[in-house]
Parts: sequence; C-alpha cells; structure tokens
Amino acid sequence: MKMQRLAVFDIDGTLMDSQDFIVRAMEGAFAEHGLSAPPRASILSIVGLSLYEAVARLIPDQPEKRIARVADAYKACFIAQRAESGGEASAPLYPGAHSVLEQLASRPDVRLGVATGKARRGLDHAFAAHDLDRFFDTRQTADLHPSKPHPSMVLRCLEETGAAPGHAVMIGDTTFDIEMGRAAGVRTLGVTWGYHPAADLRAAGADLLVDRFAAVPAALDELWENAE
Repeated sequence: MKMQRLAVFDIDGTLMDSQDFIVRAMEGAFAEHGLSAPPRASILSIVGLSLYEAVARLIPDQPEKRIARVADAYKACFIAQRAESGGEASAPLYPGAHSVLEQLASRPDVRLGVATGKARRGLDHAFAAHDLDRFFDTRQTADLHPSKPHPSMVLRCLEETGAAPGHAVMIGDTTFDIEMGRAAGVRTLGVTWGYHPAADLRAAGADLLVDRFAAVPAALDELWENAE
C-alpha cells in the first residue's frame, strides 16, 4: 500500500489570481489614512503574509496603532469590493488549476490541503466562488496561525491528515511559502506565475519550479518518489 501523500496549496498567486482585488484594497486603505500607496510590485511582494505583518512591511516607519488602523481599512475596502464586484468570483483561477485539483483529488493516495494568508472568511468565499470546497481535507488560515513563514499551518495540515513530512509538499508562489514548507520539514514546489520571481523562489530553497499548472502533478510525483 502506498504511503499517504499530501499536497498543500497556497491560494493567492498560486490557485487564484487575486492581484487586482488586493492592490485596489490596499490603495484604498492607504488613501483613507492620507498615505501614498506603495508601488503595485511592493504590494504584491507581501501577499501571503498575515494582514498586520503585510502592512507593517509596507509602512515600517509608522507606529503600531496606525499600522493596525490601515490593516482594518484594508479589510473594509476588501469587503466593499467583494460586495460591489461579486466577490472572489471576479478573481479567476489560474488556467488549469481546477482540472489539476480534480486529477489529484481523485487519487486514493493523495490528500489536499490549503495554507493561506487569507482569513477563514475570505477562504470560504473563494471556495464557494470557484467550487473548491470538495477538494481539500485540511485548510489553514492566517487568523488561526502565526504569519508565514512560520511552519504552524503546514504542521497542522500534517497533523490533520496523518501524512509524514517526507511525503508532503508545499506548493506556492512566494518565498514565504517556500520558507514555511522548509521550516516544517516538507518538500517545496514553487510556481512561477504568481507574485514572486522565479529567482527568488529558487534562492529561498524551492526543490522544484513549474511554469504551468499542467506540470504540477508530475512535479509532485517526482518530489514524492524522491522522498521514498
């Protein structure tokens, strides 16, 4: 009998292209507090972190109370956008994502998980918008764990599925995902269509990189086989 295998996916920038949603909400939050919005690339560079940590990296010279207020304004802007635009349904899945999840979820030796910088409310909206709920056995969110790259989310995924670290892979588009996976003792698969450059993912220690979703299953099999 094959060992239980686990694939843990990030959401924003890995499964779902939510960059416009995120950038508009952050720009609105900064404007509300009379601050100049960071460049788009800077905003995208912090995707995946918990919200307070993300804002703190964008305005490190500001006092903690102001950082918290900007973070609260971001949440309010995000919720307002959700109401106006139809929510996460306006942030598309990356090409091939849904079919790959179908393929992996159909395998009896594979279980799927999520480790995301989203809060649980946002994850639930994303799952409902894109019919993703049925794929995942374990789902970890930023409001229940320390921010990436702390390994807590991946460790909980391992605990809830019973998978061994050597038979688990963290899949993500940011260095935070790669660092989190390495800290948890699992293999890491970087995807190059997201928000951090391939060179940064490689420097962070990604075991493999892929540049299209269709390549994910074969890459996972390679990483799992090498661990056995």
